[in-house]
Parts: sequence; C-alpha cells; structure tokens
Amino acid sequence: MWRAWRGTRRHPVDSMGSERLGGTNRSHHRVAKRVGVTFRSRGVRALVLLQMDEMDRLFAVWRKAKRLGVKLPVTRDPAYRSVDLLMRHPLRACRGYLTWLCEVLDRPDPRVPDPPEPEKVAAQGAAYLKVLAKAWEKHVAWMPTKGLYSVTVYTSRWGAPMTVEAMFEHAVAHPMRHRLQLEELIAKTRKRR
Repeated sequence: MWRAWRGTRRHPVDSMGSERLGGTNRSHHRVAKRVGVTFRSRGVRALVLLQMDEMDRLFAVWRKAKRLGVKLPVTRDPAYRSVDLLMRHPLRACRGYLTWLCEVLDRPDPRVPDPPEPEKVAAQGAAYLKVLAKAWEKHVAWMPTKGLYSVTVYTSRWGAPMTVEAMFEHAVAHPMRHRLQLEELIAKTRKRR
C-alpha cells in the first residue's frame, strides 16, 4: 500500500542511504538542476537545495526591484542604504552561515570568497550564487542525519543560541524574508505608477 501510494518513481539512493542530487523532482522549484553530489543525509540535502533555491528566487526578485527603481524604507540598518547593499547582505550571510557551521563542527574553513561589492552585485551576483551552491554542497554533504538533528547549542555570530538544524533553517528563511519584502515594495512601486 505505501509503495503504491508513493508511486514508482524514486530518487536514486545508494546502498548507504545517500541520495544523489538531480533525482525526480515534481516541485515547481528549480532544485533538481544541481547534479552530482552525494549527501549522507536527505535532510541536509533538502535544506541546502531549499536554501539555494530561495537565494536564486531572491536574486530574480531583486533584479526586478532594481530595474523598477524600488525605494527602500528609511532605517538604521546599513543593509538598507541601497538596493545593491540589500542584495549583498544575504549573499554575505549565506557565506557566513556555511563558515559558521564549518567552524562549530570542527570542519575545514570552506574558503568561500567574499561576495561582490555592492556596485558589482548585478553583474557578478549570479556567478557568486553558483560559487555558494558548490561550496555548500562540498562542505556539508558529509554530514549524517544525526549531525543535523543534534541538540547541541552553539552561539551564532549575532549572539543567538542555535543548533545546527536551526542555522540551516535560518539560512533557508533569511532569503525568503528579503524576497517577501522586495515583492511588497515592487507592488507598492507599481501602484504608484
């Protein structure tokens, strides 16, 4: 009954239970395009794919906002001084989440370069997203499921207590929040025209 309900198409899984990127994906997201990395944990794989998909979606919305000349709200947050700084912020954060995870899990420094400077984000941002995706795949594919669900609490760089799973989930939600903000600002900009 369970197999019949699930259907016959399955992701390729090796004998260790690892899953290869690029298996059947019925969602509307573009997550299946990253192929060739074996993850020990399906949970880690899912969170990496979701995060990079959200980063891609944010970048597309950001480009639209930039093209439309969206004005950001006045705030003390330095990331909101310009639309270019606003996009550089999640690019830098995505890198920072990975370096933090490697640091707290005693893994080698992933040596991901800094994101492009704000004035170069439009021209170099898409290429940098590919660098980030490869770095995440390379540096967390080793992680077993028990590592993801460990209850050990670490301190984030901004002082919040975080488990490994909480940091992964934060990395997924962060670009979603900025995308929603930009989508709302785009809607307001269009209403004014």
